[in-house]
Amino acid sequence: MKKQQFPLLVLGLLLCFSACKKENEAIDTEYPVIDVSAAAFPQQCSVIKRGEKFVFKAKLSDNAELGSVSIDIHHNFDHHNHSTEVNECNLGAVKQPVKPFLLIKDFPLSAGQKTHEIAQEVTVPADVDAGDYHFLIRLTDKAGWQTLKGLSIKIN
Repeated sequence: MKKQQFPLLVLGLLLCFSACKKENEAIDTEYPVIDVSAAAFPQQCSVIKRGEKFVFKAKLSDNAELGSVSIDIHHNFDHHNHSTEVNECNLGAVKQPVKPFLLIKDFPLSAGQKTHEIAQEVTVPADVDAGDYHFLIRLTDKAGWQTLKGLSIKIN
């Protein structure tokens, strides 16, 4: 009787291990991609005018599924750095903010997408401080992996 149970036990263990292996293969381990090539805006060192609107454009992609995207525009009057770009921009003098522009905004992405070309209008108030700013793009995929693209821009 014990000899008949042993093959069933081995078969059961093999089924368990093979099922676990398939689950691990389905785990998403890749970061999403933010493409700010020639068709994107803003790009590194772009100039944006106060009191005007511009369209934030970028190509977003992921190997499995996109999750969410947000932007963060804040002053760089103290010359701190989170740029992800190789080329540097000419910075103005270090200064104290009086009325800096600050915008943190999420943009919805439809479920199930692997690629998305975002085009969202952003308005820069006319009465904000001119100068050096950062434009950060945060893209998170459905699995939770996040990519950050940090661009240096000027608001004039």
